Amino acid sequence: MTLRTALFLAIVVFAGTGGEICTTLAMKRVGEVKDFSPYALLAVLGRAFRVSWMWFGIVLSALAFYAFLALLSWNPVSFVIPVTALSYAAGALGAKFLLREHLSGARWAGVLLVCGGVALVWAGEGNNILEVGVLPTGMRWAVLALAVTPFVYYLLCIHSALSFFLAQRKPGPRVTPASDFTPPVSILKPVRGLDRDAYENFASFCRQDYPEYEILFAVSDEDDPAVPVIEKLIQDFPERSIRLLIGAEIQGTSSKVCKLCRLVREARYDLLAISDSDVRVESDYLRGVAAPFRDPRVGAVTALFRGMAVRQLVSEIDCVGSSAEFCAGALVARKLEGLKFALGSTMATTRERLAEIGGFEALVNHHSDDFEFGKRIAARGYRVELTRDPVWMIFPAQSLRNYLRHELRWAIGLRHIRPWGHLGLIFTHGLPWSLVAAAVAPSSAVAAGYIGTYFVLRFLMAWTVGVWGLKDPVLQRKLWLLPVRDASAFLVWLASFASNRIQWRGLEFTIQEGRLIPVTPTRNLQPSAIEAPATTRRGG
Repeated sequence: MTLRTALFLAIVVFAGTGGEICTTLAMKRVGEVKDFSPYALLAVLGRAFRVSWMWFGIVLSALAFYAFLALLSWNPVSFVIPVTALSYAAGALGAKFLLREHLSGARWAGVLLVCGGVALVWAGEGNNILEVGVLPTGMRWAVLALAVTPFVYYLLCIHSALSFFLAQRKPGPRVTPASDFTPPVSILKPVRGLDRDAYENFASFCRQDYPEYEILFAVSDEDDPAVPVIEKLIQDFPERSIRLLIGAEIQGTSSKVCKLCRLVREARYDLLAISDSDVRVESDYLRGVAAPFRDPRVGAVTALFRGMAVRQLVSEIDCVGSSAEFCAGALVARKLEGLKFALGSTMATTRERLAEIGGFEALVNHHSDDFEFGKRIAARGYRVELTRDPVWMIFPAQSLRNYLRHELRWAIGLRHIRPWGHLGLIFTHGLPWSLVAAAVAPSSAVAAGYIGTYFVLRFLMAWTVGVWGLKDPVLQRKLWLLPVRDASAFLVWLASFASNRIQWRGLEFTIQEGRLIPVTPTRNLQPSAIEAPATTRRGG
């Protein structure tokens, strides 16, 4: 079987199965068809075509159909029809793990029989070694060598995670309720809209085992849906000092950073802790944040995170990738050169250090304020440290389109912030490299070695970082989603080179050297910035 035949067969099997699964998901959204009259069927089609899964299904099915036609153009039908029956096996696996259908033993037995029949047909073709002679020998070996680089990265991630988490878990002194280093803290929360479980997220900051702290919330205007939730929080925790600030001066394109500028001015204490509104913390969170500041060489503290996701495929893919990929990258950066950035899960610093980098006023036009914040602190010669324990990141249910748009926005931003680092991510994508290596491998044993090594090291890396290290329950339960996440991440990475334009908060921007440049006229930016009169509501 030629390399060309193998590649087109893979497209038929996986694109065809993917199309059927996407179509199934779309029809589950539409609901059961009970009326088969022409008008009713047209209405069902109308509803189906408004579901994004249907369009993904159509595209994948079309791709599989054209690959099938191509196979027939150079292979006998007596070979093509039997080997494409592998789609039955792929469909059964997709039904089990993606659609959560129950498959009886008899069905699995039937799938195994189909696979056995395909193996017999395959063997009957005689020469089944992939023909790779079309590539020059030097190029082939270069591809095989480069395909090893993601494996090296996975090993580095494992080593970095072991170094960090073993050091944190060593017997010895630990931040405890009896710790005498507990400077008062101002928790700053810029808010826009409601995240999933917003009340519980906010309330976790009110349940801190810490002697003295305050919580300041800021919203753009009184119509923000978060206002009633924060007001309820003030009522439910009268013992806490909680303030709600409404409105602030428009100083740039980032609504969040404009709010932070006012929050810093209103804060009573020198130690400032900022976190996104979709973050939930344990009761010892503030002790963990404050502890590193005992060392005057520490300029900022940030935190890794683990996820809570609804039982929805896209939400779980997002969650799995964040802890297994994003946190792994942060640990590698810490190991190689020290952290030179912060994460939005936690940005803590002192008022003095913040003033040294020009305050948040210097960041109001930046796309990634957390990255730039940590970068500037590190550039002043201070260390950026991680807390001992991760925080919780709450992942909402979302459509595939919104998820990909969000991922693309951050990928485009990263390309402008760290262009060479973003380009270098090509050597961390193990899935595409393994597939290419398998395609050009001189034997099926070598091809299987690359694919097998990818799965072993990728899952081991994710388990070490996310399951053992971060104790992420979603990743532990959904570890098998990693190849799906890897495939989508690679496509997003490729797409990030095609545009400098992003959509953020309903507006369009271009990014130049990490700065947001509005495409929409300035007057249309008013609703997304902070324009309400600066008023304050107090509690506690």
